[in-house]
Amino acid sequence: MIIVMQPGATAMQIEDVLARLAELDLSGQITQGEERAIIGVLGSPIVPGFGAAMEALPGVEKTLRVSKPYKLASREFHPTPTIVHVRDVAIGGDEVVVIGGPCSVESAEQLRRTAHGVRDAGARLLRGGAYKPRTSPYAFRGMGERGLELLAQVGQETGLGIVTEVMTPADVALVGQYTDVFQIGARNMQNYLLLEEVGRSQTPVLLKRGLSATIEEWLLAAEYIMAQGNPQVMLCERGIRTFETATRNTFDLNAVAYAKRVSHLPVLADPSHGTGKWQLVTPLSLAAIACGADGLIVEAHPDPDRALSDGAQSLTLENFARLMVQAVGVAQAVGRTMQTSAAMSASPVV
Repeated sequence: MIIVMQPGATAMQIEDVLARLAELDLSGQITQGEERAIIGVLGSPIVPGFGAAMEALPGVEKTLRVSKPYKLASREFHPTPTIVHVRDVAIGGDEVVVIGGPCSVESAEQLRRTAHGVRDAGARLLRGGAYKPRTSPYAFRGMGERGLELLAQVGQETGLGIVTEVMTPADVALVGQYTDVFQIGARNMQNYLLLEEVGRSQTPVLLKRGLSATIEEWLLAAEYIMAQGNPQVMLCERGIRTFETATRNTFDLNAVAYAKRVSHLPVLADPSHGTGKWQLVTPLSLAAIACGADGLIVEAHPDPDRALSDGAQSLTLENFARLMVQAVGVAQAVGRTMQTSAAMSASPVV
């Protein structure tokens, strides 16, 4: 349920509502709009007559039931879009933000070359895996803490904020020393202990949709994080598993548009994992922006043919730069802005 305050309701009246909720073993989260405040009610089941009792309090205009099982992530609960700040980058506003970098941190040279390349092309944040969940236990699984150290060093050199995956609750404190954004990978979307642990931090979280998760399950996973007190959650569509085998996953553009409609959280798209084929990354990136994505997370590598993981879906640095120029035109067409290198020409990806 949400409690809609009257325009001009005083701080004391809002505090009185919160105090009344506390008496009933409920809590309230305040969203301050341009004209009025909205208080979202959380806690035990609402008793009969609760709405009428709240509407009788001074300053209250009306109460409304929230129809979605996810409350904190719902646009009903929080009508205005949330903007997540990562260093000096605002995600969820007018700018389409691009996160670029390798699937895995492989060496200092590889990471440095990639970071400078994606930054010069217009990427605002650097992605890179230090801990990698791999289907095979024999595949390259990352450099661990050394990879985190390299990410922090290169991030400082380039001025790029860091996005990297955390895999277990026990790793949150360690990874949090190096990263600006916790990435929760698709395989961990319903690792509830991990979600709660990152929720107890105040570090932004990029939550990828699970391999076979419904949109509602994805948003309820975000709810786990937010319920622990961390509102800085970004949703990421990265493709789902279907019967199709031509591509790595089925990139669900429906989910981008629908999540933007029902949730106030920023929505990003990962066309690299969504397709698994570098030739498809650019067209799907452009489509995601047209569908309303607030950002992209794109894999790039100086030499994809020799990448230790996900080389088939990684763009070369040259193709990454071309993508960025093409993406600007689409962003502008849908009323968004985007940072890119003015030196690049909009030549086709080859």
